[in-house]
Amino acid sequence: MTYVLYYWDGIQGRGEFVRLALEEAGADYVDAGRDTGKEGQGTQAMTAILQSPDLSILPFAPPFLKDNEFIISQVANILLYLGPKLGLVPEDEQLRFFAHGLQLTIADIVAEAHDTHHPIATDKYYEDQKPEAKARSANFLDNRVPKFLGYFERVIARNPSGAGHAVGKDLTYVDLSLFQLLEGLTYAFPRAMKNASKVYPHLHSLCDLVRERPNIARYLASERRLAFNESGIFRHYPELDQDA
Repeated sequence: MTYVLYYWDGIQGRGEFVRLALEEAGADYVDAGRDTGKEGQGTQAMTAILQSPDLSILPFAPPFLKDNEFIISQVANILLYLGPKLGLVPEDEQLRFFAHGLQLTIADIVAEAHDTHHPIATDKYYEDQKPEAKARSANFLDNRVPKFLGYFERVIARNPSGAGHAVGKDLTYVDLSLFQLLEGLTYAFPRAMKNASKVYPHLHSLCDLVRERPNIARYLASERRLAFNESGIFRHYPELDQDA
């Protein structure tokens, strides 16, 4: 069965959290928003679904995933669905919901990272809210990043398996998402994150583990892995960064 992922072309964005799970599992999938030359794909096809008058299961916005006629939206929801199918979550029910809770917490900090460069309104340019963005970024880096990353560090450290993962003894979609989170923060705030490996050693070791996974390493080296840029969630504006 071929999964179809719908997300905007040209950015990693929230779709990247789903891509990493599909790539790690070696799943057969189509990145429909990027395949603009194929019939029934591209941004226009994605927009047609979002505006369809016939669907009762209607996504609010991408990313969303189609599995045959089954449609799932929201990153955490998609990964909750894919986790068991791709072998990226423990079989234990409590651990599955713990993983889902961690993914929702990742979504919280991702939203806050976005708001560092768009603190007033998403429909205004960054240049129209630079003073507010500078103040928001300072608070984010001083208070919010340590709170979130400190929590994830404790989660990994207290995992009774001792395997260095966030949940259970094997790699899960949460590990992949934590990797993407740390990569994004490091791109956006390289000065603030320069000592992250010392402050959050378990989290940093987990990200090294993910980066070395064969399927992930191939993906990161491929053209399918889009580069971070100033149109996505994680954006590098030097004036918003600060020394750790």
